[in-house]
Amino acid sequence: MLPQEEPEEEIAMTYRAPVKDIAFCLEQIAGLAGLEETGAFPELSSDLTAALLEGAGALMSDVLAPLNHPGDMAGAKHHGDGSVTSAPGFKAAYEQWVEGAWGSICFDPEFGGMGLPRSLQLAVQEMAQGANMAWSLLPMLSQGSIEVLTAHGTDEQKQTYLAKIISGTWAGTMNLTEPQAGSDVGALRAKAVSNGDGSYAITGTKIFITWGEHDCAENIIHLVLARLPGAPEGTKGISLFLVPKFLVNEDGSLGAQNDVTCASIEHKLGIHGSPTCVMAFGEKGGATGYLIGEENRGMRLMFTMMNNARLSVGLQGVGIAEAATQMAVSYAQERRQGQAVGAPSKDSVPIIQHADVRRMLMTMRAYTEASRAICYETAMATDYAHAHPEKEAREDYKKLEELLTPIAKAWSTDKGVEVASLGVQVHGGMGYIEETGAAQFFRDARIAPIYEGTNGIQAIDLVTRKLSLDGGDVMAHWIVGAQELAAELALQEDEDLVAIGKELGRATKQLGKVTGWMMDRMKESPNDALAGATPYLELFGIVAGGTYLARGAIAAVDGLAENPGDGFLKQKLSVAAFYAANILPLGRGLKATICQGASGLYELDADEFSTAL
Repeated sequence: MLPQEEPEEEIAMTYRAPVKDIAFCLEQIAGLAGLEETGAFPELSSDLTAALLEGAGALMSDVLAPLNHPGDMAGAKHHGDGSVTSAPGFKAAYEQWVEGAWGSICFDPEFGGMGLPRSLQLAVQEMAQGANMAWSLLPMLSQGSIEVLTAHGTDEQKQTYLAKIISGTWAGTMNLTEPQAGSDVGALRAKAVSNGDGSYAITGTKIFITWGEHDCAENIIHLVLARLPGAPEGTKGISLFLVPKFLVNEDGSLGAQNDVTCASIEHKLGIHGSPTCVMAFGEKGGATGYLIGEENRGMRLMFTMMNNARLSVGLQGVGIAEAATQMAVSYAQERRQGQAVGAPSKDSVPIIQHADVRRMLMTMRAYTEASRAICYETAMATDYAHAHPEKEAREDYKKLEELLTPIAKAWSTDKGVEVASLGVQVHGGMGYIEETGAAQFFRDARIAPIYEGTNGIQAIDLVTRKLSLDGGDVMAHWIVGAQELAAELALQEDEDLVAIGKELGRATKQLGKVTGWMMDRMKESPNDALAGATPYLELFGIVAGGTYLARGAIAAVDGLAENPGDGFLKQKLSVAAFYAANILPLGRGLKATICQGASGLYELDADEFSTAL
């Protein structure tokens, strides 16, 4: 093990923002050019997109990425007065983020935003999350706060808070979870009592509050779920309140500190640089808060923020997978071990020459690019749902967004963990040692399948709500589109495209059959469908990833026809072909698990699970 005094530059953190990969995904797979043609974004152009991605990529690669490992080692620090100091370098990096207006890309120009598509904001977000996931959570939560205030805030609230949060001068948080109320939000106990002047006194404790307290922004705007006196039980009796760290004077200046403090920060498996706070509201009588929207409608309003966050968290899986893949490739190119098969020399070779290492690296790259494509397809559906000139089309894209969001969140974060784990494996024993940095990606990735709605909840949402959209027509339309693409590929002259088409055709056919079974069981025996929900989401994710990579393969073949020596396009085609040959077939083994039903899950009584053997 390296001694503690070893310089940080010995850590092999190799992340470079994948600007070209993201641009290819946005333009050739998700269809950014079509969004430009709607005219809804007057400033949008290919030149602007390129400049934006290049500029953001430089910030993430040169400023954020070098802080990732040191931030993990140092972590955030909680002090006795309730204040929190961010990891070294994080505050200065945030100042550069604010100076570059990187958090304002997709928001309303009336409040200082650029008015560009959300998909571009998410592209910047992916790069930030790949460079430094712990740091990236700060602006990510602020974006959710902006969405809530834009959709549900009063004119006064918008005028007071939006411009400051959009600029990044102020930050935002989401305060939902309590010690006794995690996924069961209806069990929360935080209280709100009217002060008689339009404000409310908020009391209660919230846990797992990401960046709930820090020294990076001038003010922190907490969105807090709480109950009013006499409110109905469960989620129907929850209201949403805006609780600033510092009260805001009429002229917009900061006033006294509110009755809200950070009681402690959690000691976590990963994302050490992100202060995960226990927040105490009203320990001195009541924190001043302001109602957002209507009374007892807080959960509906908070879902605006949560749905925003779910796609963002899916991109955390993509960002971590990209970073882990880059590091693994770099290590495999340099680490020499063993001899190449059939080589006359007995000298050791870089491990990238070995077939099994190449299998791992190709799997990492394939999952990374497939999950990226799913996330940007979802993001583009969001943009079209807001920007398409035809109402019916906007409604259709909104349903597509709703269908794909559980896949983007759950499948992408599961693959982020899997890819990070493979990255450790490529490093061998050195991957298990913290000094290489590979283990940090694995530790950081593990939270993403848990927060913003666990992946099990995403699977339940998919089979109970999303498959039945329009009586199942939304899912049926998606499957038909994938089958038509498979048929188109099977008729191409390029051998790789033909092979991709054949595998995609088999996969989509099975997905259609299993989907029919799932929808029937939801009507007749819901537990049977729920028992297979998670493997069903896995199957849908596998097929969705293959579908979108197949689109990219067509674009790659077209590009190679004009420029046969283009190594980037060759990689895109090779990854898509590898995915079709090696990952799409994995879906075939899921059918039995999905359709097994729930009987085997209830053979044991609850107390029999813990019976000593």
